[in-house]
Amino acid sequence: MTRRLTVAQALVEFLAHQYTERDGRRRRLIAACWGIFGHGNVAGVGQALLESEGALPYLQGRNEQAMVHAAVGYARQSDRLAAHAVTTSIGPGATNLVTGAALATVNRIPVLLLPGDTFATRPADPVLQQLEHPGAGDISVNDCLRPVSRYFDRIVRPEALIPAALQAMRVLADPAETGAVTLALPQDVQAEAYDWPEEFLADRVWHVRRPAPAPDALAEAAAALRAARRPLIVAGGGVVHSGAEDALRALVDATGIPVASTQAGKGALHHAHPADVGGIGHTGTAVADALARDADLVLGIGTRYSDFTTASATLFAAPDVRFVNLNISSADAHKMAGLAVVADARAGLEALAGAVAGHRVPDAYARAYTAGKAEWEAAVRLAYSWQDEGARPTQAQVLGALDSVVGDEDVIINAAGSLPGDLHKLWRARSRRQYHLEYGYSCMGYEIPAAIGVRLAAPERPVWALVGDGTYLMMPTELVTAVQEGIAIKVVLIQNHGYASIGGLSEGVGAERFGTAYRFRAADGTYTGGPLPVDLAANAASLGMDVLSPRTVGELRDALAEARASDRPTCVHVETETADTVPGAPPAQAWWDVPVAQAATRPAARRAREEYERQVSARRRYL
Repeated sequence: MTRRLTVAQALVEFLAHQYTERDGRRRRLIAACWGIFGHGNVAGVGQALLESEGALPYLQGRNEQAMVHAAVGYARQSDRLAAHAVTTSIGPGATNLVTGAALATVNRIPVLLLPGDTFATRPADPVLQQLEHPGAGDISVNDCLRPVSRYFDRIVRPEALIPAALQAMRVLADPAETGAVTLALPQDVQAEAYDWPEEFLADRVWHVRRPAPAPDALAEAAAALRAARRPLIVAGGGVVHSGAEDALRALVDATGIPVASTQAGKGALHHAHPADVGGIGHTGTAVADALARDADLVLGIGTRYSDFTTASATLFAAPDVRFVNLNISSADAHKMAGLAVVADARAGLEALAGAVAGHRVPDAYARAYTAGKAEWEAAVRLAYSWQDEGARPTQAQVLGALDSVVGDEDVIINAAGSLPGDLHKLWRARSRRQYHLEYGYSCMGYEIPAAIGVRLAAPERPVWALVGDGTYLMMPTELVTAVQEGIAIKVVLIQNHGYASIGGLSEGVGAERFGTAYRFRAADGTYTGGPLPVDLAANAASLGMDVLSPRTVGELRDALAEARASDRPTCVHVETETADTVPGAPPAQAWWDVPVAQAATRPAARRAREEYERQVSARRRYL
């Protein structure tokens, strides 16, 4: 039996019948489709979505990159078991997808991209928005998406959709391979009819299984843990994606091994657990980084070992340090020349707990990291505190006020600027998926659309997008979407008049904060004049948001509580005192490699180069 449908109609029908199943729970794989329509997809995918009569729900976005960010937020909150599709026309709509696709692939988050493409039949050359390449007739702007997609195909004939769609679903549902998947759809092919097999359009379930570790690898890992005197667990995003928090806690309760977390893994262990020592690496806590420097064994669980985590390969400094890596991705499991335990995080942790049953770390080691944790918690309390309720708050005090208002169910979203460093050090994560930091790509503009996606995936949870003025100015467009759809996200907009994080970095590497402040030009031509008279609160209000503008620490807490209670999209706009370090907390305990000018005439750059050479000498290759 067959059904006569256009390619676009068949694709929409196919997507509406795809499901994932893990641990006995089935859910829609593609839950909705975001879209902006132009000539390249309006009569194809657009018409097909209309004709589907809601079988694949449609969501209207304002910016193509932001639509991908919203889809990523949805998929991450859904533990990567459900995703969104995003459709655009050919041309600038399609190329606007590239940044969002890169973010999804870097962070291993599934999103399906359906850009229109130039005519497969080539009735005229060039058609509107076609990229003419004199040496290759089959290139279009969509080829920009190849390097940032985990799977890419261009559907130049109707029947080619069948294998391509199945491959796309396979990649989206594979926890080791997932990321952005692109099916480029020539606009003439989208509208072409074909007789489709009923089997292609029937319900299909993609089983997300939990592979267990190989027995020999498990035995080696257990032996290494038993032999270690100063072991440290590094919990990455794979712990959370796998839903392995309980398994991690059970292993830690039994063994007493301390847990430091990456940005993606923060919250894998409740902040109040005695073994949770906070964030690790360049943005980490003093206690976690001290433990990392002395560790003789590092058990990495679901982590990619990014440069921020390893302090650009300078953090794990003990001469005898070795690595055991539990990861569902073989490539990640083999990093740091570690013993690779390729398995699902939950299945691997449960097996490892059984293999090391009865083993505990030395009492002296547990006492030492417990004391270090207590010292850091005192630093957090000091950073969050204030003496004068009439003063303008620091950024750390903004986080402290938010911490006092939110509940366990709230979700905190951030991606870029100085906030990731402060949050990694200071935020006290108290439930799974509360801490949502996109720090694989650290993409400015991610937070607001991602908050919409998270809220769509978890409508019962209050969702906060924390943004600085630099990030806000890059992509406030989806505030209109939140208002249109009645999605009651809360936006905390911190005004500090520029790129605070990069300003501090610029000063540290000898670039003297050049071009990092939002200010008028001074008489000498530099951007060192007065602050710009930009009213971001008025801008947010003009887009339909309810806006609160507390001016002091005392007013801030009340404004945050009001925003949390609101059932409308609400923005809390607050000006902060600028500071490059967290008051009351030690400076960064771990280095980060940002190359410094090797030849320069300015004294600041010369001094920075001397410090760079001192730090880089500590880098090692883990072999």
